[in-house]
Amino acid sequence: MQQTKILIVDDDELLQSLLTHYLSEQEFIVEVVNNGQEMSTVLERSSFDLILLDWMLPGEDGLAICRRLRADQNNVPIIMLTANGSEAERISGLECGADDYLPKPFNPRELTARIRAVLRRRPRIVAPAIPVTNKLPLRIGPYHLDYAQRQLYRKDEQINLTCGEFALLNVLAQHAGTPVSRAALGYLIDGRAYVPSNRSLDIQVSRLRRLLEDDPSHPCYLQTVRGLGYMLSLTGAAAKPDMETQ
Repeated sequence: MQQTKILIVDDDELLQSLLTHYLSEQEFIVEVVNNGQEMSTVLERSSFDLILLDWMLPGEDGLAICRRLRADQNNVPIIMLTANGSEAERISGLECGADDYLPKPFNPRELTARIRAVLRRRPRIVAPAIPVTNKLPLRIGPYHLDYAQRQLYRKDEQINLTCGEFALLNVLAQHAGTPVSRAALGYLIDGRAYVPSNRSLDIQVSRLRRLLEDDPSHPCYLQTVRGLGYMLSLTGAAAKPDMETQ
């Protein structure tokens, strides 16, 4: 089986050494760079399964790097690392396209668990809501969801999705027309229990709405069903009267 490749973008030499040693023991292939420029050079010659990205970096900071990667249509999963664990910063990291967020200092075992949780989304993304033998993309109003390329399209326009966004959209597509609770979404996406104080799921929904909806404040496709959760409508039709949306 091919080993998982992780790129660490962090200028702390001690942390570089500790993470390289620990993650190598967990059978990951690890490469380390100090800043965004070095990262870009490495990504030109090699691909990675996941990036551990420090927020505070010399020159271009982690948030800017994350935005740049997503703008360049690079969907590699990203876990942000930072010494500031404030809610505002966590939300900023997720909104810029990161898949997870871990404040420093952290337990290496928790980091490994988060890495594996993010990577577990890939099999779920690859497995479509329709049979594998059916190569047709899933239609969502004017959009189509291409499982093979893990991309969303509107006519000929490609709409780039992060790993987390695709995982969420894929789960909702498998249950199209039926509300899915936050607890069920948390479990189906990465196997973790939903924590009410964790706003990452709602942030992912907001990001998807900005991509799918003409008016995200009045969603037609990714609907909130009051008291039940979220529902994907493939046609943009309103929910039934007994499933009032908000």
